Amino acid sequence: MDGIVYKNTHNFSKRELEELFLSLEWSAGHFPDKLIIAMKNFKTVFSAWDGEDLVGLACAMDDGIMNAYVHYLLVKPEYQLKGIGKELLNRITTHYKDYMRIVVVAYNDEIKFYEYCGFEKADDASPMFITKLWA
Repeated sequence: MDGIVYKNTHNFSKRELEELFLSLEWSAGHFPDKLIIAMKNFKTVFSAWDGEDLVGLACAMDDGIMNAYVHYLLVKPEYQLKGIGKELLNRITTHYKDYMRIVVVAYNDEIKFYEYCGFEKADDASPMFITKLWA
């Protein structure tokens, strides 16, 4: 998408993270102080910007050699279907191209997008959680 700038940064304001997460009704957006710390602690963070506006974010953690886990992939609703999410995910998978496994937990309505980006749904595994978040 024209005008979108991609960055590799771990530094965000509370407002930027809160607006992005809540634009998608993700409950983590109600905890911007925790999100700031989380962004600093993630091994890999790529973000998409329209001017000064944070419009997308992808974060991953890894074991340093074999396995990487994509934890967040968010794109504001008005910026979806413009290739931003695919580009963010491409940056993550390129970064981890030498790893043996890249994992993402996809909600059912997101499976087709991740398959389009090269991920395969496991027939013999299911994600499991202990969570205090409601969305």
